[in-house]
Amino acid sequence: MSGKYDLIIVGGGISGASLLYATAKFTDIESIALLEKEAEISAINSHHTNNSQTLHFGDIETNYTLEKAEKVKEGAEMLAGYLEHYDLDRELHAKRNKMVLAVGDEEVAQLESRYDEEGFGDLFPKLEAIGREEIAELEPKVVEGRDPSDELLALRTPDGYVVDYGEVAKSMVEQANEETNVDVFTATEVTDITETYDGFTLDTARGKFDCEVAVVAAGSHSLQIAKDMGYGEDKVLLPIAGSFFLAENFLNGKVYTLQMKKLPFAAVHGDADVHDPSITRFGPTAKLVPTLERGRLSTVEDFIDVFGFNPAALASYGNILADRILFPYVVRNLAYDVPEVGPKSFLPHVQKVVPSATLDDIERAEGYGGVRPQIVDTKRKSLDMGEAKIVGDDIIFNITPSPGASTSVKNAMQDAQTVVECFDDEYTFDEVAFRADTIDQFPRAEVELSAEAEADTKAESSAD
Repeated sequence: MSGKYDLIIVGGGISGASLLYATAKFTDIESIALLEKEAEISAINSHHTNNSQTLHFGDIETNYTLEKAEKVKEGAEMLAGYLEHYDLDRELHAKRNKMVLAVGDEEVAQLESRYDEEGFGDLFPKLEAIGREEIAELEPKVVEGRDPSDELLALRTPDGYVVDYGEVAKSMVEQANEETNVDVFTATEVTDITETYDGFTLDTARGKFDCEVAVVAAGSHSLQIAKDMGYGEDKVLLPIAGSFFLAENFLNGKVYTLQMKKLPFAAVHGDADVHDPSITRFGPTAKLVPTLERGRLSTVEDFIDVFGFNPAALASYGNILADRILFPYVVRNLAYDVPEVGPKSFLPHVQKVVPSATLDDIERAEGYGGVRPQIVDTKRKSLDMGEAKIVGDDIIFNITPSPGASTSVKNAMQDAQTVVECFDDEYTFDEVAFRADTIDQFPRAEVELSAEAEADTKAESSAD
């Protein structure tokens, strides 16, 4: 099997599927192929058991700055709009209440400042500050058994989208497959990409594929492929494996705890599973692992290939892990996977959300959790907290666009614009139609609609 295409996308997770949907339906590119190494679309990190199922808007993520939240907000609204448009029966997602919980005077003051003074209340019109009684109405177990003298405050929003990103990816591939110019190949692992005089040749077990433009959206493997082609030499990966603990019927929606601004990892939170709300998941934990895929020893060699064990990489790891906040965090997380010790060590995090929880209520979730690659900049010897994208000559490498799946649709829009530019204006991308299909479908608060109407009126007046 072989083929020649204008555009080839490598990787069938939510990132690759989003770009396939964007380019197949909203550009006039004549031929597009998606190559996925697994037998099914979205079988690895996008699978619903391997991630936190959260659509991050930046509203309750307290390690986000206002600037980052503004960027993430648009991306989340695009994906939410897609869900509102194409998943009316809510087979791909559920919509529940979502809150970030502050316990004690210090945390409450921090959350109040964030909402009022830092501008998050203005940026997110649906976000509201609620006290103990309202928290108890929404999430009884969050208040049940808690010391009455504990000061409580939560920022709550109805936009608690719980998402099965794997099924969303499949939906997007189905949407794209309605177009006659699209081919999708599963069980087709790309082993090498070679630059040619008019594009690229991709070697696979099924033969060679040729294209003018390529986008590699293969998660951790994107950097591996990039380095093989001479890109990304100043970057390595810090692979973090996330795990979860399970309980029954604890929460109705999502309850986050306050996050450390210096850490790129989500704080422990509890949420009801997207497909079975009787299951409450607590996590994720964050354990450093020398592998690119959870539970696959074959990818240890891939990690070594990406890491390189050169002085710059080793010095960067040393600098990062010596941090007085990050190092204790990594050490604590190692304990959570140890039998008997793990649940006891993790229980206080659960009790921060559900005070009445006991050891008998939680169990480690077997088969849950994936690897979230964090990008390390070896020049600055630090974690790269931004979007991890490498743009080369007619090729793009998406590694882990922050915050991952939540911004996949916005990332696809930006990549679609870049892709058509690679063809020297031979093709076009219809951003207006793309937005109409996604973000324009997102339900807004009345105050947002009023503000938009006022802005439109001012614009019309200016035009007159």
